[in-house]
Amino acid sequence: MENKREIFHLLMRRFGLLDKNCCSVGNFEISPIQSHILYEIDKQYGPSMQQIAEALAMDITTFSRQIQTLVKLDLVKKTPSSQDKRVSILSLTVQGKFVATSIDHAINSYLDEVFSHMNEFERETVIRSIKLLNEAMSKSTFCCTPLD
Repeated sequence: MENKREIFHLLMRRFGLLDKNCCSVGNFEISPIQSHILYEIDKQYGPSMQQIAEALAMDITTFSRQIQTLVKLDLVKKTPSSQDKRVSILSLTVQGKFVATSIDHAINSYLDEVFSHMNEFERETVIRSIKLLNEAMSKSTFCCTPLD
């Protein structure tokens, strides 16, 4: 029987290396977690700080520090909500959108290259399998349950 943990460990390590190598854009050195934050802000429409922190399963204190850094870099804009001034709405600046898009292109190019080593049936099988795995993980009561 194959060692499932070893398979996932190797996969996560390779994605970790991708995260470390993909996130230099212009003068910006973006950490993997900052990359994930930019991606989530870009993906959602007018998300609050709490929504993004929850989507990434981060505690709000750690998340706030990351947001402060991204605001200082002029990549993220933090605006009080018009409905509730205690809530901050996040958006990408023009520069933030450029960085997020650049990272997205780099990762997609890498994935396209990886998938180019497979035929169409294999590509579809892998994608379908990953979707099935994500769905099963979302139903798990053990741990690590994703929020979406």
